[in-house]
Amino acid sequence: MTIPFTMPKLSPTMESGVIVKWHKKVGDKVEPGDLIIEVSTDKATVEHNAIDEGYLREIIVQEGQEATVNQPIAILTETADAPIEKSAAPAPKKEEAKAAPAEVKKEEKPVSTQVDTRVKASPLAKKLASEQNLDLKNVEGTGPGGRIVSRDLQSAQTKTKAPISMQPAGSFTEETLTPIRKVIAQRLQAAKNSIPHFYVTTEINADALVHFREQLSHNEVKVSYNDLVVKAAAIALRSHPVVNSGFNEKTQSIIRFQSIDISVAVSYDQGLITPIVPQADHKTLTDLSAMIRELAKKAKAGKLQPHEFQGGSFTVSNLGMYGVSEFQAIINPPQAAILAVSGIMDKPIVKNGQVVPGKTMNLTLSVDHRVIDGVAAAQFLQTLQKILENPITLVI
Repeated sequence: MTIPFTMPKLSPTMESGVIVKWHKKVGDKVEPGDLIIEVSTDKATVEHNAIDEGYLREIIVQEGQEATVNQPIAILTETADAPIEKSAAPAPKKEEAKAAPAEVKKEEKPVSTQVDTRVKASPLAKKLASEQNLDLKNVEGTGPGGRIVSRDLQSAQTKTKAPISMQPAGSFTEETLTPIRKVIAQRLQAAKNSIPHFYVTTEINADALVHFREQLSHNEVKVSYNDLVVKAAAIALRSHPVVNSGFNEKTQSIIRFQSIDISVAVSYDQGLITPIVPQADHKTLTDLSAMIRELAKKAKAGKLQPHEFQGGSFTVSNLGMYGVSEFQAIINPPQAAILAVSGIMDKPIVKNGQVVPGKTMNLTLSVDHRVIDGVAAAQFLQTLQKILENPITLVI
């Protein structure tokens, strides 16, 4: 009996996925619970375990290829030598499969001819030129018949500047969006278009915050400025529950979250994801810091589980480590607010009527005006500023 193996639905919003890795090869016995594939979904890279028992007889969708949910991606059979029913394995159209290589060959032929006749160089010289990013057209050959040899490359490096790109103006390439990047694009565009954003910014004196972190470090307590801001935001949200809210687009109603679950924006090679620190206001600073580090590590490895990134009541997005002085973040629906955190900057400040050197940090709150009014946003930032300027409250 043939058992079609289809692309599983690995998140509520998943419509398609890319096969990252097959953990079984053709001919392998598959037991229920065996890890069989890793799939890049609209949220993360997720491992999927087999449900059915059988033998993997054919892989239809290879690593790096995309398939829609419920599309057959492989074929299993009950026994190792059972015949495969043809209807279970829809093969790709042969004309399409053959057409692409033919077109490539047609285009590549004149190109390869140009490359071969453009310069005369030894194989070693060509290899070294590729590694050193040298254009052999700018190198004078001293070998037989003007052939470029390896010794010519060293003198060329001292005589010539870095090669200028010969690509025509306006040249570009295009990349297909990954499932994750597609969803990021759709969600951010929808959020920016449908949510009436407004922004409130405050500048805090960060001298005490810097000193506090240094004291913790001297006592072998390692926390980041982001950890301190997340903890401070969690405490401030207790006093301002209206900011710990959201908006339901379908029912046009306000969501009042019953716990303070802070999403922390993490950038990685596939895009942006917001793992969640649940009940952040109840965690100690060291526990919160350890959880953020672990979640960020898993996010960058694509190993987050759905419950670790779905939900959240408020988001913190920090670009301070890149020296950003101020920015405005896009709200992460259905949440009603997101905090953008800048870097700590050295600048003159006024203390007791005197201009003195100081350290400052800008915080910008992006707010959904359907849920939160300006006064409530300003009051939240006022409380947050007080906490960060008196950071001892983070460990009380």
